[in-house]
Amino acid sequence: MPSFRAGPPRQPSDRDSSPPRGTGRTPVQVADHNLRVTLEAIRRDGPLTRLELARRSGLTVPGLTNILRRLGNDGLVCASQRHGRGGQPTIEFALCPDGAFAVGVRVHRAGIEAVLVDLEGQVRDRLLLDATADLPAAVRHAVDALRDKTVPSPRLAGVGLALDGATVPDAEALRAALAPLPLHLERDCVTAVLAERMLGVGLVEGGVMLIILDDTVRAGFLLQGAPFAGVHRRAGSLGAMRTGADRVPLDSVAGLAALRRRLTPDEQAALSAGGPLPVTPAVESWIEDTAGHLFDAIVATAGFMAPGVILIGGDLPRNVVEALIAQMAIERGHSTIRPHQSPWMSSIRPASFEAAGIALGAALLPFFDLLLPPPVPAV
Repeated sequence: MPSFRAGPPRQPSDRDSSPPRGTGRTPVQVADHNLRVTLEAIRRDGPLTRLELARRSGLTVPGLTNILRRLGNDGLVCASQRHGRGGQPTIEFALCPDGAFAVGVRVHRAGIEAVLVDLEGQVRDRLLLDATADLPAAVRHAVDALRDKTVPSPRLAGVGLALDGATVPDAEALRAALAPLPLHLERDCVTAVLAERMLGVGLVEGGVMLIILDDTVRAGFLLQGAPFAGVHRRAGSLGAMRTGADRVPLDSVAGLAALRRRLTPDEQAALSAGGPLPVTPAVESWIEDTAGHLFDAIVATAGFMAPGVILIGGDLPRNVVEALIAQMAIERGHSTIRPHQSPWMSSIRPASFEAAGIALGAALLPFFDLLLPPPVPAV
């Protein structure tokens, strides 16, 4: 079974090199860092031979041999033969999907979504629960239900919990309910951009701006591979911005509560079900109103940050997101409304994952903590 943490001090042969002077790193910390870098290179570009892995990781082949042996013994990396042009087989290394698992939990107004994710980032199982007052018990139930199906306990790296900003959890009660599993709490807009970084659009030049549309409007930012948090972790609070000619808060126009008020009971049921929503006149009206106000918020924010890509996701059906993006393209070209164009603005497109990948990104948090190089600390 894998030993996820650095473990006891290793012999010199387990380390690629001594820590550089002045770095403050101990030999064990250097060995742990090299192990994480190796895993990340295999995750991103594998399967790889030792030589290919050395080129991508910056580590030496002898150092990698010892790291790969340990990762193989822990069940995290699998070796197989690759036959080259000359017919000579070489050994290549890839992640073992079953080597580690994590659970990601999204807590929001409609309830609890929990996903079981393997080491490759593939969702193995999903569970939906109704909202409950006893959040620690509900989260523990979700984790146990997912784990008990297929996951040996020692291979469960931990639990990541994504919060929508409106939920104020009792962190100590949650940790006590999940003990001894590690718990990682994070804002949902941060977990969403981490899912995009690892499994979606990747590391985009200029960074990523991901707008989440549900009961409130908020955004996550990824700059140089790191989530941007802002003062008091308030970055991305777009819903409070006053936009449009009427200067009303964005939440009052673009939030899902505003959309639900325009829908019939049958349309509200279709929205809650998560499938495609027919674009009726009421939905079209909401799209037109939202597009103008949301575009103002994007211009105000992206004008300073100039992200490489702008994504929109959340609890809206994908067909509505696509219609909203198309309407914003019309707004952008409407010179009588906006005579000052923004040629620098990157393309706007749907988020890579359903529900913006919030629960998926939460499941990656334990892997960052235990196995992979963490993103640069939030700035």
